[in-house]
Amino acid sequence: MDGKIFEYLEKYDYENLFFLNDNQTGLKGVICIHDTTLGPATGGCRMWTYANEWDAIEDALRLARGMTYKYAAAGVDLGGGKAVIIGDPKTQKSEALFRSLGRFINRLNGMYITGLDVGTTLRDMETIRLETPYVVTLPREFGGAGQISNYTALSVFQSMKACAEEKFGVNSLEGLRVGVQGVGSVGYHVVKFLAEEGAHITIADIDQERVKAVAEEFGAKIEKPDRIHALDLDIFSPCALGKVINDQSIEELKCKVIAGSANNQLAESKHGDYLDQAGILYAPDYIANAGGTIFDTDRLKPGGFNEERGVQAVKRVYETMKQIIKISKEEQIPTYKAADRLAERRIASVGKAKQLRKAVNISM
Repeated sequence: MDGKIFEYLEKYDYENLFFLNDNQTGLKGVICIHDTTLGPATGGCRMWTYANEWDAIEDALRLARGMTYKYAAAGVDLGGGKAVIIGDPKTQKSEALFRSLGRFINRLNGMYITGLDVGTTLRDMETIRLETPYVVTLPREFGGAGQISNYTALSVFQSMKACAEEKFGVNSLEGLRVGVQGVGSVGYHVVKFLAEEGAHITIADIDQERVKAVAEEFGAKIEKPDRIHALDLDIFSPCALGKVINDQSIEELKCKVIAGSANNQLAESKHGDYLDQAGILYAPDYIANAGGTIFDTDRLKPGGFNEERGVQAVKRVYETMKQIIKISKEEQIPTYKAADRLAERRIASVGKAKQLRKAVNISM
């Protein structure tokens, strides 16, 4: 971005970027609203120790835009937004800080709805909820969906199955070799789904105690986090940090499918092109990891949260992934571009429908 904020906003058609500062609570952060064509901008609140302020701003911008595409491609009537707090989530949290954030969000009067993200917890969401109703991720006793990591894992699993059917001609992952990089809250459930399906699983994580426990529970092999991508796998599932598909790793890949929950798996767009040229089928990250937010935002629909409806919506990620593969083949473009086109076409068509509705109302 190089500090040229307005050039970046114009290039990717952002709507708003709000800067937050509260000297009394120590709150410093930003709220980014990318697009509200489909509905209110919705996206989690992230708290992180960024190297500098520009990194925090860029993260909010990038993540908000990603949420727009995630909701659009998933058929959810919400726009993309993101809140970012600059600070150490282990040492700098306080009730006052999150209540201050809640007051900032409330001033936007529903333009932005926040939720759970890296560095924040359901307890933090409860605190924000004291100051504003515009919080989507809440415990079940507050009318929310509760923990959503297993539903993020379910959409990863559904993406894997769609890709496996395309690549291997099978409707089950039984017997396939799958490597899962990162066995945290989402990765753990990905491994659980794979074990239930009968896949041969290899796992990796920087937390040695956790990786050993997960390996023992599911009978998985263990590999080093920085080497698991290079194994002879059918499916590689990045469920840890982003930018795992980069100039170095892409030369070492031996898998046929990549489907994981990590955000921003491609270090650069060109790496999506390289995967396509290498014959590796890539499940775009914001498609594969959409399950959690699809399930979570079900409570915004008329009548409130309905668990069965939410689960069925998550399972439809399989159909979305098949549609992306179809666009990719028909238009001869990589899957990451096909996913963007699917999202952009839905935003354009719904936007046009809304304009027509306005015109009808005016004429009446």
